[in-house]
Amino acid sequence: MADKLTQLLLDALGKAAAEPAGLPLFGGKAGPGLFPATAAARQAAQRAQDEGYLRAAGTEPAGKAERVVCVLTDKGLQYLLQQTSPRQVLEDFVRAVEARREQLDELIAAARRMQTGLDAVHATVAQELPQVAPPEPDRPAEVPTILTQWRAAGASEDCPLPELFARLRRTRPGLSVGQFHDGLRKLHDDGLIYLHPWTGPLYALPDPACALLVGHEIAYYASARAAAQAA
Repeated sequence: MADKLTQLLLDALGKAAAEPAGLPLFGGKAGPGLFPATAAARQAAQRAQDEGYLRAAGTEPAGKAERVVCVLTDKGLQYLLQQTSPRQVLEDFVRAVEARREQLDELIAAARRMQTGLDAVHATVAQELPQVAPPEPDRPAEVPTILTQWRAAGASEDCPLPELFARLRRTRPGLSVGQFHDGLRKLHDDGLIYLHPWTGPLYALPDPACALLVGHEIAYYASARAAAQAA
């Protein structure tokens, strides 16, 4: 029994030597460990801790529970080298390094495949995005004419936006307030109309849904640019 416990102990110390970051004390369904989950191995594990050959370095999740992760101590390494051939320990360490190298190569290959996939997705999106980009706002070309007619009819003020909206709806019954605002911004940016601010108190603003925020001002009137220049 003593020889079996010693062999279990040496096997565990050899694994710990090859895994400087540590391994769970006991193996199981969640992954490998320093000791198998047997009664004899538990005795060997207890001895390893009692003798100071292994020390706990933390825990790792194992389903709903946690497993204690242990690392080899200097005392444990000395004991291992005394009981086994240093050559064997070094060979085990080299095998562990080679295994890690193979895992690293696999990770690098997986990362390259992922990068290739991401590049392909990026190229597809770059090709298709212009085709699904939202269209530019419709610019209602009749607005300058309506504003010119408004001024020609002898109006004493620039055309209020609710009135302009109502007149546009006569020929564009499906026009929404949002589309109306987008069109006004486009006409304003193109220099075809002027948008004028509301200068009274906000609580007195008639039909505020038609008002338009332009910069830091609330636009409530519009005029044709040519008419404004003439004035």
